[in-house]
Amino acid sequence: MRKIPRLLQAVLVIGFVYAAFVVVFDVFLEQVIPASLLTMYMFFVIAGVFMVFTFTEESTRELVAPIKALVEDPSRKAIRNIVFAVLPLAVAAYTYFSTLPSYQAPVELRSIHPAPPSTVRAFEKRYDLLTLENPFRKYEKEDPEKFKQLVVEGGNVYTSNCQFCHGDKLDGKGPYAQGLNPVPLNFQDVGTIAQLQESFLFWRIATGGPGLPKEATPWSSSMPVWQKFLTEDEIWKVILYLYDYTGHQPRSWQHD
Repeated sequence: MRKIPRLLQAVLVIGFVYAAFVVVFDVFLEQVIPASLLTMYMFFVIAGVFMVFTFTEESTRELVAPIKALVEDPSRKAIRNIVFAVLPLAVAAYTYFSTLPSYQAPVELRSIHPAPPSTVRAFEKRYDLLTLENPFRKYEKEDPEKFKQLVVEGGNVYTSNCQFCHGDKLDGKGPYAQGLNPVPLNFQDVGTIAQLQESFLFWRIATGGPGLPKEATPWSSSMPVWQKFLTEDEIWKVILYLYDYTGHQPRSWQHD
């Protein structure tokens, strides 16, 4: 039985792993794996495969033998010219089509601002979201120095817990952002927190993704249930920081 060339073996292994990733996510997990995450996975897979296939000098020679023959063998000039013409064209075509805008509707429509419940339970208490206010907001006018300190404290809480997803600049581009689907919201956008009351943010942060209403499910949110990790005061201080950093003013039920 003729042995499969080592280069072909490497290509088959890489192709099998790629197919496995797609099948696991699409079929078993029923989720679309982000392209950036799949690219990162495949980079490590390809690097690992070629490390294994070039572990010894003999295996390295077997791996590069077909490539060396294609480049150096005069009898393969015609094939060599075809390969050298097709490869750049294939890369160019892939680059072109991958950058084309898509006019298809998204797989799942995402509601950025789900309708909040009238009341919410958090920290073993029940809050009326229609009347709930940030207890620290009053210091913006009454004691500006204290207000600045509260904003700094909120920024420290944000940096320690939130910036990994929402980013240093609150633009939704944190180091973990591309691994999430959908990606975190951009708080700098006037269509996000600038359109909301602080009580809405308190509800969303405290109860996270699991706290979203059952109506219009399924929801897509990776937001943790932060009441399990932060205190009530820390959440309110983070909210102060979000509005202060972005320069937005929270909306109020009285004026909206």
